[in-house]
Amino acid sequence: MKIKLRQEPIGIIDIGSNSIRLCVYDIAHRVPVPLFNEKAVCGLGMGIGSTGRLNPDGIETALAALGRFVTLCRAMDVSRLDILATAAVRDAADGEAFVREVERRHRVRIKVLSGGQEAKMAAMGVLCGTPDANGIVADLGGGSLELVTVEGGDFGRFVTMPLGMLRLAEASGDNRDRAGSIVEGHLNHISWLKQGRGRNIYAVGGAWRAIARICINQTQHPLTVLDNFSLEAKEALRILELVSQQSRKSLEKIPGVSRKRVGGLPLAALILGKVVRAVQPARLVFSIYGMREGQFFKRLPDKMKTEDPLLAVCRQMAILNSRFPEHGDELLAWTAPLFPGETPRETQLRHATCLVSDIFWNEHPDYRAEQAFLRILRLPFMGVGHRHRAAIAFAIYCRYQGNEDSPLVQRAIGLMEEGWLHRCRVVGLALRLAHTLSGGAPNLLRQTRLFVENRLLVLESPAANPAFAIDAERAFDRLAKALDCEALAVRRIN
Repeated sequence: MKIKLRQEPIGIIDIGSNSIRLCVYDIAHRVPVPLFNEKAVCGLGMGIGSTGRLNPDGIETALAALGRFVTLCRAMDVSRLDILATAAVRDAADGEAFVREVERRHRVRIKVLSGGQEAKMAAMGVLCGTPDANGIVADLGGGSLELVTVEGGDFGRFVTMPLGMLRLAEASGDNRDRAGSIVEGHLNHISWLKQGRGRNIYAVGGAWRAIARICINQTQHPLTVLDNFSLEAKEALRILELVSQQSRKSLEKIPGVSRKRVGGLPLAALILGKVVRAVQPARLVFSIYGMREGQFFKRLPDKMKTEDPLLAVCRQMAILNSRFPEHGDELLAWTAPLFPGETPRETQLRHATCLVSDIFWNEHPDYRAEQAFLRILRLPFMGVGHRHRAAIAFAIYCRYQGNEDSPLVQRAIGLMEEGWLHRCRVVGLALRLAHTLSGGAPNLLRQTRLFVENRLLVLESPAANPAFAIDAERAFDRLAKALDCEALAVRRIN
């Protein structure tokens, strides 16, 4: 008997200048978390600058990798397979012949993206994870560098340049100064780059993700999650300059950096440094989402595209892991009176916290707070920066009465100022009271009301309902203290 585990898996194969990657996603969900992810390094674009043709050795490796990937997709019953080719295949004189051979061998269709399409797809990938992205997306591959403006959930002006890792290394003869001059020469001709001044640069691509790991190490940042890790532009330039001048031996000593990536990191840092100097952004933001995620986003139903990515992933986690997933929305409404005048972002984060407030119910009680805290810091959230990720984690930690003096916790909450810490405590303690009263079951909290009146924390509950015959005084008292209420009261109403 064949068991169908996924609703609508789709496969996306990205034929790049240096590598070919297959990602399989479940299109039934808003979040592009791969069910399968594999890369084959083929070097198709190696030498293309001098020969104008694809690397012959790379062609054979690529054909073998594509054979494996197509076969895997068919075995996984993917509902749709999108195969996209970028700079190397697009620019090579024999690129069209390569495409025909792959299509003949494996009975598939390949779409060769133009430079503009590649840029827009990378921007769409960033917008998939961060709909409010504002600035310039920079996507570095093996054959090309794409820049595209993003604002208001859409992309604008774009450019593609032959400044990919393989292409630039060949053009410069691996000479750092020459490479820098080539990059500057291209950037100097882009009149609209200054549109990014004071905004953000979103760095996309494997080489730049490896640099993000170095930045995390160099700044002793408490979170190791790459997505939405950001730096002020000045600090980013300092580290990029440092990396661009390091030897392979020095870079290999940095924890978490792939040995396969090390050789190209100085050049990748040089390119990114030149882009940052040309744009003059406020911050450099690293994104794990790019062209493949853009293609995923393109395939989503229109209604799903408009969903908040953070709330979508939290809701999905609640459905899979909570005892009563519908309880999260009740918690949002029940705690709302404690937070008058909150901003839309604060409401979003409180909603996300409510949705995931019960997904750790089956952890061992002695370790529940710590496990919840660590997992939230590392889960594949979308649309949330590191400070706000830490805020969700700390609120849940307080919901489980975790010890704030823990060195592990102290490092992460150092990302937040005192005002946010206080807010997280209140959210967490309110959630603890809610779960104590309701047992986590739905449709009970709506019979009660929690609010502050004249610096008095008030809880109204029906006297006739035996579900509320529980001593919640400790949880109630702790919440009142966090709210700086002078007194507290429980009203039994008929």
